[in-house]
Amino acid sequence: MSRVLAALRPFLDRLYHSAAVVAALCLIAILAVIVAQMVTRWISVPFPGSSEYAGYLMASASFLAFAHALNRGAHIRVNLLLKALGHRARPVELWCYLIGTAASWYMAWFAVRMVYFSHVLGDYSQGQDELPMWLPQIPLAVGAIILAIAFLDNLLTLIVTGKDNVVLDPHAVQHVES
Repeated sequence: MSRVLAALRPFLDRLYHSAAVVAALCLIAILAVIVAQMVTRWISVPFPGSSEYAGYLMASASFLAFAHALNRGAHIRVNLLLKALGHRARPVELWCYLIGTAASWYMAWFAVRMVYFSHVLGDYSQGQDELPMWLPQIPLAVGAIILAIAFLDNLLTLIVTGKDNVVLDPHAVQHVES
């Protein structure tokens, strides 16, 4: 099992990183939409759906960045409790990854169903853009699936090796724990 995880590690790390790059591109696209919205207001040209597009891009950016953030320690972790437990922290961490894995796969399943039913039912946005809703829902579902994979990856790695894949960024501001 550890050989399988080791063989998958480069692919999974690239997957998480690629999703984070796409999330960053979504943030740049939000900037472009906002600037375009400002310009169109100044020249009195309508830009229907611009607020909705910014919202879709924000949801996409969030979900696509979740897995990368998980493996960089950017999600809330109770490090103080884990340090206080010392060698007894592994069952607590295992329990947390079990709950996180179950919850994220449940969310991914519903996100995929949401895309499917939006497509089948012909659901369109309520705004002036009348965009088929399954289009902006796809990145959300993809991000949810990647997050579920990341949780499962961390869970299996913790079971097999005794530690997870979280690598704290040395350049990030770390909170001082007293």
